[in-house]
Amino acid sequence: MDGGNHSTVSEFLLLGLSSSWEIQILLCLFSTVFYVASVLGNLLIVLTITADHHLHSPMYFLLANLSFIDTGVSSIATPKMIYDLFRKRKVISLKGCITQMFFIHTVGGTEMVLLIVMAYDRYIAICKPLHYLTIMSLRMCLSLLAVAWAIRLIHSVAQLAFVVNLSFCGPNKMDSFYCDFPRFIKLACTDTYRLEFLVTANSGFISMGTFFILVVSYIFILVTVHKHSSGRSSKALSTLSAHITVVVFFFGPCIIVYVWPFPTLPIDKFLAIFDALITPFMNPIIYTFRNKEMKAAMRRL
Repeated sequence: MDGGNHSTVSEFLLLGLSSSWEIQILLCLFSTVFYVASVLGNLLIVLTITADHHLHSPMYFLLANLSFIDTGVSSIATPKMIYDLFRKRKVISLKGCITQMFFIHTVGGTEMVLLIVMAYDRYIAICKPLHYLTIMSLRMCLSLLAVAWAIRLIHSVAQLAFVVNLSFCGPNKMDSFYCDFPRFIKLACTDTYRLEFLVTANSGFISMGTFFILVVSYIFILVTVHKHSSGRSSKALSTLSAHITVVVFFFGPCIIVYVWPFPTLPIDKFLAIFDALITPFMNPIIYTFRNKEMKAAMRRL
């Protein structure tokens, strides 16, 4: 290698989920059903909240944005994964790999921050109900949403700054169905141990930190709700249980992938599918089947 950062590898070979044709057929059916259901379910939530004036409140505004983001989360890597199941040679270009990683961390990270915003919204609604509409105004919601996107955009750009100039001279096989920083860095020509640690610790710290903030927030809210015994408290508990379920589904795989010290375990692929397909699919079910107002709005629609 000369002194410049000139890559001799222009594409990466994705090993995918399985080499068995029978299993790939099952995976194709499974992935297609869940992807279509996820996209349609989340878009239905966005359409319902937008069209029904009864749902024009801060909580449902944030829920519509969560569903919109979930549509993006499931659409970044899943369509290519389904397409690759029919290909013997699954490849992705270097630029395509970098682009995929950028959007995965931007969209997925925005959902992390948005979940904190939604926890704050529930805190205001339950602990300061008389000031709720004043504090959680449309301007405040838009500002919080803009901050969420800005924070994760800066984070993703910072992550890419570490890896965009890496040199790749082989091998180019990536044991996954999508690109992510830990596996991407391992394929670089130079010694990248410190860079691996920095990138993984960065994502792991943010995942753990966000999860810790959410856990503390919901414990505080649940303690406050426990002091009340009214019908409003019962409704609040139902809403909170839905939020907590989403948090566990979303953060569980993220924490294991980025914090667990052995990032090449086969379970990583299952967790990646869970984050890309199952979690975006579960969110519409959790937020609609447990919410009378949403179900009524969908019937009106």
